[in-house]
Amino acid sequence: MLFIAVIFAMTGYSCRKKGGKYIDQGEIHYNIDYIGGVGAMPKDILPKNMIVSFKNDKILFEMLSPFGNSGITNLSNAEKGIFDTYISLFTMKYFYAAQPGELYPGFEEMEGIIIKKTSKTSVICGFNCKNAEVTLPANREKIFNVWYTNEINVKNPNASTPFYQIDGILMSFFFLLGPAEIHFDAETVYKKDIPDMAFERKEKFVKVSRKDIQKFINTINSL
Repeated sequence: MLFIAVIFAMTGYSCRKKGGKYIDQGEIHYNIDYIGGVGAMPKDILPKNMIVSFKNDKILFEMLSPFGNSGITNLSNAEKGIFDTYISLFTMKYFYAAQPGELYPGFEEMEGIIIKKTSKTSVICGFNCKNAEVTLPANREKIFNVWYTNEINVKNPNASTPFYQIDGILMSFFFLLGPAEIHFDAETVYKKDIPDMAFERKEKFVKVSRKDIQKFINTINSL
């Protein structure tokens, strides 16, 4: 039994893959775990999952609450120069259009991270993954492990995120968003057709400044 447990720990995570390796469009579904303070909002109504859609080097991160369709969406479409952050909070809908190379709003707590790639490997959802150790300026002693794969064909998948130095799709990682430490672990990878419209700038959102979108992010985190 001990031998089996060691083998399981070495081989990594258990999840599903619906499609082959080196796919260039599809979805990745992640489980979300919150660590530390998340404001007064009960964890039961926070987003439980994140869906990442990708196609031909375009990528869309959607983290939405099941209640009130509230949440945060990041869109990267380098071909059209779109690097948008969308905030939905019940009837309020706002977005900020970042410039190429600019970090998405909300990640100020992660400025100055150090990423050290290691030789460790794992298999997540059937994909061979590499490891990176991440430390934050506030505490260089605490090490976060991030796992990523080069077996999904998306170029610069982490552009405008704190992990822009990592050249693969993130399969297990974390974000600091305001007071919250949020961890994401891939559960399922689907090969499927994604419509081009999914990567166009969204309508019915009011364009605001970076300072204003940051205020809305803080509002969501402090609810």
